[in-house]
Amino acid sequence: MTTVFTVTHYSVPEEMEEGSVVANLAADLGLDVKTLHNRKMRVDVVGNKKYLDINRDTGELFILERMDREFLCPLKTSTSCFLKIDATIENPIRMFNIEVEITDINDNAPHFRRGTMHLDISESSPVGERFSLNNAADPDVGTNSVKDYHLSSSQHFALEIQTGRDGSKFADLILTKALDREQQAVHNLILTAVDGGVPTRTGTASIIVRVLDVNDNAPSFDKDKYVVDVMENSPIGSLVIKLNATDLDEGSNSDIAYSYSLYTSERTQKMFTLNPENGEIRVKEMINYEDLKLYELEVIATDKGPNSLSGQCKLTIHVTDMNDNHPEISIKSFQSPIKENEPIDTVIAVVSVSDKDSGDNGVVDLHVPDNMPFRLRESSDNYYELVVSEPLDREKVPEYDITFTVTDRGSPPLSDNETMTLELLDINDNVPQFPQSFYTIRVVENNAPGALLSSLTAFDPDLHENQYLVYFILEKEIANTSMSMLFSINPENGNLYALKTFDYEIEKEFLFHIEARDSGSPPLSSNVTVHIIIVDQNDNAPVIVSPWRAHGSVVEEKIPRSTDKGSLVAKVIALDTDSVHNSRITYQFLQVTDATLFSLDQYNGEIRTMRMFSYRDPRHQRLVVVAKDNGEPALSATVTIKLSTVETAVKAHSDMTEVPLEYDIFSDLNLYLVIGLGSVSFLLLITILVTIVLKCQKPKPSIAAPPCRNSVISERNSTIADSTLVSNDAYWYSLFLAETRKGKLVVRQPLPKGSRYIVSSIPRGTGLTDTSDSAASTL
Repeated sequence: MTTVFTVTHYSVPEEMEEGSVVANLAADLGLDVKTLHNRKMRVDVVGNKKYLDINRDTGELFILERMDREFLCPLKTSTSCFLKIDATIENPIRMFNIEVEITDINDNAPHFRRGTMHLDISESSPVGERFSLNNAADPDVGTNSVKDYHLSSSQHFALEIQTGRDGSKFADLILTKALDREQQAVHNLILTAVDGGVPTRTGTASIIVRVLDVNDNAPSFDKDKYVVDVMENSPIGSLVIKLNATDLDEGSNSDIAYSYSLYTSERTQKMFTLNPENGEIRVKEMINYEDLKLYELEVIATDKGPNSLSGQCKLTIHVTDMNDNHPEISIKSFQSPIKENEPIDTVIAVVSVSDKDSGDNGVVDLHVPDNMPFRLRESSDNYYELVVSEPLDREKVPEYDITFTVTDRGSPPLSDNETMTLELLDINDNVPQFPQSFYTIRVVENNAPGALLSSLTAFDPDLHENQYLVYFILEKEIANTSMSMLFSINPENGNLYALKTFDYEIEKEFLFHIEARDSGSPPLSSNVTVHIIIVDQNDNAPVIVSPWRAHGSVVEEKIPRSTDKGSLVAKVIALDTDSVHNSRITYQFLQVTDATLFSLDQYNGEIRTMRMFSYRDPRHQRLVVVAKDNGEPALSATVTIKLSTVETAVKAHSDMTEVPLEYDIFSDLNLYLVIGLGSVSFLLLITILVTIVLKCQKPKPSIAAPPCRNSVISERNSTIADSTLVSNDAYWYSLFLAETRKGKLVVRQPLPKGSRYIVSSIPRGTGLTDTSDSAASTL
C-alpha cells in the first residue's frame, strides 16, 4: 500500500542563487538521513525543466538552477507561482508531493509595447478632449506591477489615470489648452510608468503629438513696404525683385498665389510682369528714367486653402539713371561778323547747355578749342558767354570755326558739339607793302615809247576799299624835266611805262620814288625807291680816230727804211660810244702786203715791224686794219694805211720816247696847240691838287696801273702825242666816252681862233677819279 504525504509548500524567492538550500526535506518528512541513504529515492519534476533537487545524502532541498518567476508563470491569472516535485522512496514505497512557491521580486521594470506613440490632433480640437494612450506592461505581480503613470511637463496636455477591472492601470491624455500649429506643430511628451516595488522601477514611452493644420493664418510678406532700384534700359526679362510671402499654415493652406491689387496702375502693370507662382517681378518693357523715375506697386498674396486668406505689400521701384542721354547745346545768340578791332571781353555768343540725365550723368562741362582768342564765361546756371580774350587780326585769321563741345560727367562720358563760323570784318590797319624796298629796273636803250618797264605791285592784306591801291610817281625834276614826263605808272595796277626812247649815250640812270596808297579812311600809304638803269645796246659802230684821215679811208704814212725790228710803225685807235663789252674793240689785219713784215696787236692796235726791211721788199706797203667791237652783232670800221719807205735820217725811237717834230710842223696852228696844251696842263695840275685834298678824306683807292703814253708821227696836222688829239666836233664826244670808260679824264679846250679844239685825256690812275661829272660839264 502506498502512502502519500503532501507538503503544502515552500516559499522560495526567485532571486535565490544556484545551490541555495531551500529546506531540509528529510527533517520535514521525519526521515533520518541514514534511512534516506539506504533506501532508494527518486525525484520527479512536474514540468519540463528541473529547477530543484534533493541531496540524497543530507535530504536538503536545494536550487539546482536559478528560477525566473515571470518565465515560469507568464500568465498573470493569479499572483501565485508553484513548482511541483514528486519524491518516491522505495522499500517501502513512500511518495511525497512537494510544492515550492516562487515568490515575486521587483526585478522587472514597466515597459510599453511601443516606445513611441504618435497622435494627430487638430489645432481646432476643444479643450478637455481625451486621447487614449497605450498601457505599460510589468511582468511582476502585485505591488511590483504598474502602479502609476507620470507625464512630462506640458502647457497643453495632462494625464488621467484609470483602473481596469483586473486592477491594471492605464492613462488617458487630456487637452488642457488649445493648440496652435503655427506656434508649435509638434509636441513631444514623455510618458513614465511606475511600479510599486521597492525600490520602484519605471518605464518610459515617447508621445509625439502632431498638430493638424487648419487654415487660420493669412499669408504675410517679409516687409510691408519694399524699395528697390532698377537701372533704366534694363534688358526685358531682367529680375527686379522676388517677393516672398509666407503662410504659417501647411499644405494647400500655405500654397500662395501672387497678383497685383487694383491700386497698381495699368501703366505700371505694363512695365513690370508678376509671376503668380513665385512672386518674381521682371522688366516687361524698356524703362526710361526720363519718362518716369518712380513706380509704385501693390501685390497681394492669397493662399489656396478653404476660405482662403490673403496678405499684401507695397513695392516702390526707383529707376536709376543711366548716362544714356547726350548733353545738348543751344546757341541763344551769335554775333557774326565782328570787327577785327573788337575790344577784349566783347561778348560774341551766349550758349546754354542741358542734359536730361541726373546726378553726375546730368552735370555737363562746356569747352571751346585751345589756342583760340576766346574764352567761356559762365553767366548763370548752365548759361555761358563766349568773349574775346586776345586781340584779333583778320589778316592772320580771317575767320574762326568755333566748336562748342559739351561733355557730361557720366561713366563713360557722353558729349555733343556744335560748330559756328565767326567772320572778322576788316579795318584799315595795314599799310600797303611792296615786296621789295628798292627796285632796280634795267631798260635797254632805244626802247619803244610806252613800253612796259615793270609791274610794281604792292600788297595790302586788308579787304575791299582798304585793299584798293592807287599808285603815284612822286614828282622829282632832273634838268628841269619832271619824272612824269619820262615815266608813267598805271594807278590801278602799278605797271610802270617809259614815255620816251632812252639813249644810253645821253642818259644812263634815273632815281625816283613810287607811292602806293590804299582807299581806306584814313588812307595809308608807303613808297618804294625805283632805280632805272639804261642798258647799252650795240648801236654805235667803232670810229677810227687815229690815224686820222680827212677824207676817205686811206692814210698815207712814211717810214724810214732803216727802221729796226719791233719799231712802232702806226697805232690804230678806234672809239666806240657804247659801253662795256659793246665798246671793247679788237684789231685785225684785213689785208697786208707782206704778212712777215708787220704785226698788229689785237688789243691796242699797234703795228710794229717784225723784221728789218730788205732790198727785196717793195717800197710801198698797203695795210687794211679792221676795228671790231664786242657787241652782238658786232660792228666794225676799217682804215687803209699806205706805208712808203724813205731813205731819210729819221731816228726810230722806242715806245716810251717822244719823237721830236720837224721844224716845218710848227705852223701857226701848232703854236696854238702848244699854248692850249700848256693851259690844259695847268688845269690838270690844279685838278690833281684838288683831288689829292679830297682823297685825304676818303678811303684810299686801289693802286692803279701806271699811265700809258703813246706817240705817233703823222705828216698831217692831226697829231696824237701823249694821247692828245686835235679833233673836230664830229668825234670829240665819242673820244670823251671812250676815254672816260677806260678810266681817263677827258678835257676839251678850244683853240684861240675857235676853229679847233684840244681834247686831252689823262689816265685816272693819277688820282682824278672823281672828276667825271666836272669833265662832262666842261665838255
